Amino acid sequence: MKKLPELEAQKALPRLLNFIRERTAAAGKTRLVVGLSGGIDSAVSAYLGVRALGRENLTAFLLPYRTTRPESLEDAELVARELGVEHRRIDITPMVDAYFQLFPDADPKRRGNFMARCRMAVLYDQSAALDALVLGTGNRTEALLGYTTLWGDMACAFTPLGGLYKTQVRQLAAFLGVPARIIDKTPTADLWEGQTDEGEMGITYEEADLILYHLYDLGYPEERVVREGFDPQAVRKVKSMVEASTFKRRMPPYCEL
Repeated sequence: MKKLPELEAQKALPRLLNFIRERTAAAGKTRLVVGLSGGIDSAVSAYLGVRALGRENLTAFLLPYRTTRPESLEDAELVARELGVEHRRIDITPMVDAYFQLFPDADPKRRGNFMARCRMAVLYDQSAALDALVLGTGNRTEALLGYTTLWGDMACAFTPLGGLYKTQVRQLAAFLGVPARIIDKTPTADLWEGQTDEGEMGITYEEADLILYHLYDLGYPEERVVREGFDPQAVRKVKSMVEASTFKRRMPPYCEL
């Protein structure tokens, strides 16, 4: 079993910063907006945005729902204070609840996806108001597994973390000086009470990252990955999640006439 390569953060950082600068300039913009959830991905993205463009050119938005845990808001505010960026809190509860008054029996997944899309609708409106681009916060693990809401948290102008696995994002976070309480916390989208990423996916990020690395970076067939020592059920689960979410990683197809 091969280990996931350690991120050489000192070498990767200049490339990540140049990527942000080049993509922003190519769009004719100088500013970014980002949604801060209190989680590690949005925190690292904000740290990168500030390093690339300066704190005066990044505006952060805290977009809680009524079930959002207080510690999530506290961690988001901590990041904003540490970076010294302008930030604003906009409660999405009224818009979400107004819609689900029509569908009171909607399950948590429907509600969670709608919340993610409401948050992105707010970010895009604020990006228009500020003449800015929406900074993406997604990582490679979530993109490959499809653990992301289409036109919700995955919507953005560009995503600097898109080539990094979750475990590599943690390494980058430590290098950038993201507060330890954010790096060490249990990953959650905080979409409903008790929800965690790994609980919902049914696999830890560490195991998923290693399986993904063997399947898609090393190009090992499923049988060889199992021979490397991985649980066959976990390998099948990861591969099926990747295959089932292929549509999320492509632009909508159209019929050529």
